[in-house]
Amino acid sequence: MSYLSYKNLLNRLHNPISLVYFRATFNIYILMQQPRTISNALISVFYKDGLEPLAKALNQLGVNIYSTGGTQEFIEKLGIKVHAVEDLTGYPSILGGRVKTLHPKVFGGILARRSNEQDQQEVKEFAIPFFDLVVVDLYPFEETVKSTSEEAKIIEKIDIGGVSLIRAAAKNYNDTVIVCDKNDCPQLAETLLAQNGATSIEQRRVFATKAFHVTSDYDGKIFQYFDAQTTTAFKASVSPAKALRYGENPHQQGVFYGKLDELFTQKHGKELSYNNLLDIDAALNLIGDFDAPTVAIIKHNNPCGVASRSTLLEAWKDALAGDPVSAFGGVIVANRTIDEATATEIDKIFMEVLIAPGYEGNALGILQSKKNRVLLQLNGQLPTGKQYRSILNGVVEQDKDAVVLTKENLTLVTQTSAPDAMIHDLLFADKIVKHTKSNTIVLAKNGQLLGIGCGQTSRVDALKQAIAKAQSFEFDLNGAVMSSDAFFPFPDCVEIADKAGIKYVIQPGGSIKDDASITYCNANGIAMYFTGTRHFKH
Repeated sequence: MSYLSYKNLLNRLHNPISLVYFRATFNIYILMQQPRTISNALISVFYKDGLEPLAKALNQLGVNIYSTGGTQEFIEKLGIKVHAVEDLTGYPSILGGRVKTLHPKVFGGILARRSNEQDQQEVKEFAIPFFDLVVVDLYPFEETVKSTSEEAKIIEKIDIGGVSLIRAAAKNYNDTVIVCDKNDCPQLAETLLAQNGATSIEQRRVFATKAFHVTSDYDGKIFQYFDAQTTTAFKASVSPAKALRYGENPHQQGVFYGKLDELFTQKHGKELSYNNLLDIDAALNLIGDFDAPTVAIIKHNNPCGVASRSTLLEAWKDALAGDPVSAFGGVIVANRTIDEATATEIDKIFMEVLIAPGYEGNALGILQSKKNRVLLQLNGQLPTGKQYRSILNGVVEQDKDAVVLTKENLTLVTQTSAPDAMIHDLLFADKIVKHTKSNTIVLAKNGQLLGIGCGQTSRVDALKQAIAKAQSFEFDLNGAVMSSDAFFPFPDCVEIADKAGIKYVIQPGGSIKDDASITYCNANGIAMYFTGTRHFKH
């Protein structure tokens, strides 16, 4: 609302209470504008790209520019006059560049309050220029850590002056504009030219908010470097923030922090929801363990259909056959480009999300027939490393379960062994069980998920659920394999599996009663392998 609109509204008000309210609102409105015209700017940046349009705009507006070192040279090459900071302070850059701007004449000009009489007197007494704009970025600490292990080089990229300048300008956002991101320079140039060199307090506060985000993120990265071995505190900074429609349920608010575009490009469909993101995370973690052409269908974070085949079309058909009922409204992920034939078959069912490395020919057009269907094209893989989860009044951190077993990791503990084809199925099943909520049992055969029991309070219940699933879709369990995410405390599971026709078992082992399960297997011609790796997923 404009000044005149507010004034006219006030003049029409007769109710005393309303008049008081709107006068207060009007005064806040005027206060919040607080335009500040830029007269002096301090510019000292590591990255020069993006700076040219801002420097030219400031010059056009008659702003006095103060700068240091390479930044000063860059601006002067544009034909723009620059005041050297060392002429202002009376000190050159010292200690190999470690100290350039750390001086009262610099920080006094940034922190001086225009409305404070004592500040005004001291600024005048010590001949300090008011800095209305500070443009500073930070040394590339994180990039240096990634590029070298040489600590001396890493330490030199811990910015001191830059962080101090940014924090000072952000603190005094009432009077000073702070820009600490090269990407904001062109936009600020346009804003200043449009507003005749002035900014509002709302604009300055937005820049200040970003500035404190940048410095806190920067300090967090430095802390993580020094704290890598001791892990004394949890500090994380993830951006940008994206508001979601809601959380798990409509009455819960939801926000995602991160850069989804680093992982995939959305080719079609509605905005992703909180639950979509959880299922997508589960899907990408699972599919990352498979090399052969594979399709997986995820429902509520658990796989309900998985198959590996020589072609993607075959993999899709057999993944869907694993549980066509649960597949309704699920998230589908493939590790190969979706061809037209596969797209035609996938298009026949209702699904929420499809994820693939690419879409061939007319495949994308076929799949775009449903308006809300989300189609994602993978750009990269999920990062390995740490996982974080908020619980109680804190956070737990752990390494990701990155173990992918091979034949060499298996220990035969029974008299009967499995042929190579069954070993392949055992490893296939173990990959699936790793990505399924505990307690879990996976039944598989010929590179296809037949039945799954997940999230059960007992392993026996998980097995019974898996068998019932497989039988409900008329799968023959004779010759199938069974994988368990944790050991069998009793021989009941191998006995139930045996009676269902399952003759090959893979499990971590480690129970004090392992011998009981092994004895049963030996007595009934079952091959069982221990992995030594538990795959709990809570």
